[in-house]
Amino acid sequence: MATREYEDKYAEEGMNYIVGIDEAGRGPLAGPLVIAGVILPPGYKNDNINDSKQITEKKRRELFEIIKQDALEIKINIVDVETIDKLNIYDATKKGMEEILRRIDLKYDAIFVDAMPLSNVKKPVLSLIKGDQLSISIAAASIIAKVTRDDIMIELDKYYPYYDLKNNKGYGTKKHMLALEEFGATPIHRKSYAPVQRAMQMKLKV
Repeated sequence: MATREYEDKYAEEGMNYIVGIDEAGRGPLAGPLVIAGVILPPGYKNDNINDSKQITEKKRRELFEIIKQDALEIKINIVDVETIDKLNIYDATKKGMEEILRRIDLKYDAIFVDAMPLSNVKKPVLSLIKGDQLSISIAAASIIAKVTRDDIMIELDKYYPYYDLKNNKGYGTKKHMLALEEFGATPIHRKSYAPVQRAMQMKLKV
């Protein structure tokens, strides 16, 4: 489970309102990047909240509903494929996280983020490697981002059925790669990613 260790340390300094930020979808070949920002109540505890990748889909969805109910504020930023291809995934992630902070309504004291240095912000930032395993605030954001993105990919699968998006969520599985080679890239594929570029080139040679 993700702990309150860092939240409690900041609370000792009078910083009780923390924005936890995390993303889902940096690695996939298709679909958007989804970033979530979550502010949990001061002292909030839930021993089941953890890195979204380390819990089952059923548990993620249960926690998704609990977090939506319990959080003081949640903001979601969906970064489209065009932006990812234009900026690169690192810069798209950074800018998307900074956009989340501009949209937060509640006055907050600090920002906890999973392994991303944020510069254009006025509040203290704690960037934690594997932060979704170390901070309940970041873990909550990871669950919101992951479930939101999974639902987007399941919906996109209806429009692009050959790529098995409902199961691979846009990652480059064998079935996905074979479909890319056979049918080519779609508008939701990240054209700046090397595997997509290779598949597009192979399609042109056929």
